Amino acid sequence: MLSLNREDFERAGTGRKAGYKFTIAYADGKVSNVISGSDLASHLASAMLEDEPTKAVLRTGQFEVILNTKFQLTIRNTTPQPVVTEDTAAVEAE
Repeated sequence: MLSLNREDFERAGTGRKAGYKFTIAYADGKVSNVISGSDLASHLASAMLEDEPTKAVLRTGQFEVILNTKFQLTIRNTTPQPVVTEDTAAVEAE
């Protein structure tokens, strides 16, 4: 989690008194949810996809970029993990 400076958002006119929040969902290097209602989210999503090293990471699975009302930015890997069953464990052991 990265805490951002509330005053910077307020000076830029993007912060609301109640805070600002959004979630950007990425799947295989593409935005997978609707973020058009938030200019800040749209600009951040574009900037992340224009950066080649970041885009390379985003292509590896599913991720969420979340800004909460306390101006804390969190990036989560939400890629489903494979389920290990007795059958798959036995095959891997061979």
